[in-house]
Amino acid sequence: MKLLSTLTLASALLLPHTLMAKEVSGVQVADTVTLDSQALQLNGAGVRSKFFMDLYVGSLYLPATLSNTTAVIDAPIAAIRLNITSGMITSEKMRDAITEGFEHATADNTADIQPQIDAFMALFNEEIKEGDQFTLVANKARGVTAYKNGQEQATIEGEMFRQALLKIWLGDKPAQKSLKEAMLGK
Repeated sequence: MKLLSTLTLASALLLPHTLMAKEVSGVQVADTVTLDSQALQLNGAGVRSKFFMDLYVGSLYLPATLSNTTAVIDAPIAAIRLNITSGMITSEKMRDAITEGFEHATADNTADIQPQIDAFMALFNEEIKEGDQFTLVANKARGVTAYKNGQEQATIEGEMFRQALLKIWLGDKPAQKSLKEAMLGK
C-alpha cells in the first residue's frame, strides 16, 4: 500500500511537468514563461517554413490569451520566441528576413524607426545555428528586450519600434500567415 501511495504521489508530481510543454515540429514549447518579472502564458505557436523546410518555431506569450493583433499590440507585455530548427538560417538570412519584415510592418516607412532597427539588426551579427533561441520581449514600459539562448543582448526603446516588431509576425503582411494564425491561437 505504501508503494502504491508513493507511486501515486510521484505520478501526481510529475504529471504537471509533462503537461507544461507542447511539442511543435520537434521543439518543446513551454506553456508559461517568466519574463520581465511577469508570468506569461503561451498564446500559440507554429512553424515558419520556406520551400517545404521548417526554419523555426515561433511562439507568442502574453499575460492573458488574445486572438487578434490589435489586442496583442495593446497588451502591456508580449513576447515572441523563435526556436531555430534549421541550419539553413544564417545571420545574413535572418537580417534580410527581419529587414523585409520591418518594411512590411511599416508599409515601407521605416525612416522614423531606422536607428532602432539598426540597433536591433546588430543583434544578429553573430553566427546563428540550429538550436539557437531568440526571445523578444515587447514591453510598453521598457521597449523591446532581446535575448539569445537566455542571455540578455540589449533593450531597444521606442513604442513605434515595439509595435513594428510585433507586426513582423502578427501584422497585415506577416512573415507567414499560417504562423500568425498559430501564434494567435486560431
